[in-house]
Amino acid sequence: MGRRKKIVQECEKLMDKPEQIRNIAIAAHVDHGKTTLSDNLLAGAGMISDETAGQQLAMDTKEDEQERGITIDAANVSMTHEYEDENHLINLIDTPGHVDFGGDVTRAMRAVDGALVVVDAVEGAMPQTETVLRQALREGVKPALFINKVDRLINELQEGPEEMQKRLVDVISDVNELIRGMTEEKDYDWTVSVEDGTVAFGSALYKWGVSMPSMEETGISFGDIMELERASNRQELHERTPLSDVVLDMVAEHFPNPLDAQPRRIPTVWRGDSESDLARQMREVDDDGEVVFMATDISMDPHAGEIATGRLFSGTIRKGQELYVSGTAGKNRVQSVGVFMGGEREELDRGVPAGNIAAVTGLRDAIAGSTVSSVEMTPFESIEHISEPVITKSVEAERMDDLPKLIQTLQQVAKEDPTIRIEINEDTGEHLISGQGELHLEVITQRIRDNQGIPVRTGEPIVVYREQVQGESHEVEGVSPNRHNKFYITAEPLSQDIVDAIKLGEVSMDMPELERREALQEAGMDKDTSQNVEHIHGTNILIDDTKGIQHLNETMELVIEGLEEALDDGPLAAEPVQGTLLRLHDARLHEDTIHRGPAQVIPATRDAVHRSLIAGQVKLLEPIQNVRIDVPSDYMGSASGEIQGRRGRVDDMYQEGDLMVIEGIAPVEEMIGFSSDVRSATEGRASWNTENAGFRVLSDNLQREKIMEIRERKGMKLELSQAIDYI
Repeated sequence: MGRRKKIVQECEKLMDKPEQIRNIAIAAHVDHGKTTLSDNLLAGAGMISDETAGQQLAMDTKEDEQERGITIDAANVSMTHEYEDENHLINLIDTPGHVDFGGDVTRAMRAVDGALVVVDAVEGAMPQTETVLRQALREGVKPALFINKVDRLINELQEGPEEMQKRLVDVISDVNELIRGMTEEKDYDWTVSVEDGTVAFGSALYKWGVSMPSMEETGISFGDIMELERASNRQELHERTPLSDVVLDMVAEHFPNPLDAQPRRIPTVWRGDSESDLARQMREVDDDGEVVFMATDISMDPHAGEIATGRLFSGTIRKGQELYVSGTAGKNRVQSVGVFMGGEREELDRGVPAGNIAAVTGLRDAIAGSTVSSVEMTPFESIEHISEPVITKSVEAERMDDLPKLIQTLQQVAKEDPTIRIEINEDTGEHLISGQGELHLEVITQRIRDNQGIPVRTGEPIVVYREQVQGESHEVEGVSPNRHNKFYITAEPLSQDIVDAIKLGEVSMDMPELERREALQEAGMDKDTSQNVEHIHGTNILIDDTKGIQHLNETMELVIEGLEEALDDGPLAAEPVQGTLLRLHDARLHEDTIHRGPAQVIPATRDAVHRSLIAGQVKLLEPIQNVRIDVPSDYMGSASGEIQGRRGRVDDMYQEGDLMVIEGIAPVEEMIGFSSDVRSATEGRASWNTENAGFRVLSDNLQREKIMEIRERKGMKLELSQAIDYI
């Protein structure tokens, strides 16, 4: 019997024992060593050979991941580990660290109960460390910390015991500060500590690791480690204190099993009736209950078709079952169920019970984020992604014959990665892909070319802008083409707290009205306004301040349609409008239904919304990024010049080890091509990363020029409305 088959059988035996299951993700800043650590864990579980662990990067299963040396897709693997004479089933997800693939991290967090956060001992907690921690804690996932690359402190930086201890303590307190800041309203303390055993140290590359419990057990001390490291006797270190044992012991001991985690997590991720049988079955991880499965990842298998991977919260999922997929009609039939072993999926003859992560085929209607169940139910909260698409590229098939295949592929891409937005224009044959950054789009287009064999041409990257009112408008009138219907609307900016609450999913139209009202008031909206919320579109809110207007109820659907059209294409450059509160104060409606149909109400509302935005001095907003550059001090001037020369600003400069750190912000548009420029300016000595930081108002002297440029690109007429005389 092959080694792999044996491990699959071991996993099958443990699936029915939720108290012995641990669902975990490994998350970190890019290049801090997640995938190398995953290799160690796989070797420890006997799934790959000990010699190749660290070089094999078994969880980077795609060719482009191996070529680029980064993780692009979250990868799943199931393994077993014996701890205190009890075998444990560990379902692990290795997540990407690069900011452009943050969507994969957010989705992975929905499937797991514990997050192993990896931090580079030399670089410390970085911007993306903060982002992955926030994603974990928002989903109710418990963190533990592994400080990697400790060997570099000993050999490269030649630090003594005291310096090294100080540096490690600093890393732990930085991580704890982040955790405290994100959980201050919670009734549990999830900070990590060496004494508790929720912190481990080591070197994923050289396969050794230690934690307080492991040091007590093996008798190895930090002094021994420094001695063996300096003598390059790493094999002995690995044999005396193997990294996989230390980390997997920590996982088994400190991460919650599904029975502990689900009662706490269900209220965080599901807004259905907490008294219902379904809620009880999910809290109790009842494998005899109704099937409730959350698809967190969709991938393509050339032989099996689409595979939906996700967390099973209740019931047992089996081949042949007919299941509902939230938001779609009819049922989908399960073709097969299995578990992932890195790049390979192992089909099982049996069903997969609650508390596990399963790979399911046959759910053709599911997308990443779908709720799949045996009864119709309130779906799980949608998975809110922290950053939104900020860069767009056009993609065209080089051969017209490939057009149908390209459209199909793009629809598949949107299904697999909800952080990608696709606009398909079948008239022009031009398709727009919007993503989190240049690399994100580069990877997608490369995969269309290589994996699907479709030769495509891509346009220059286009930055996505936003429009937002800057002040309160006076009341404006929108009149229908037949002059019989009138709407009176004002616009004003929404506070950032309310916008954030909408973005994080704390406020939505799917919530019970009372709950929504309370959440809005908590974010700073006054009581009267919060009681009249009629609709939320993006981060914009419509308030119905009208009193007793006849026929308004039956016309409201058309009003909302007109409002959405107006907000999707703002008045300046047809870019999406954000962060705006619109009030409908009054309406005059024709009493005859035929005279207040879609052709009358939609244009009237659209007109009123646009005019109120102009009266509120709507302006163009540009996306910005936080930039961090680590560079030797000789190149500090040229590196900071790269930020300042891009309409950016440098906020801070400080020494960290032998490097200077430059932190600042710059517009996304100006950051296109940054990587090659900063490389040549610093002779390849700089490392840097960027992180999307939302939008800011474009400076006044650039407003008109940029608006005209976008209008010309979109084929709009170049005259602006005379009312826009403030730009």
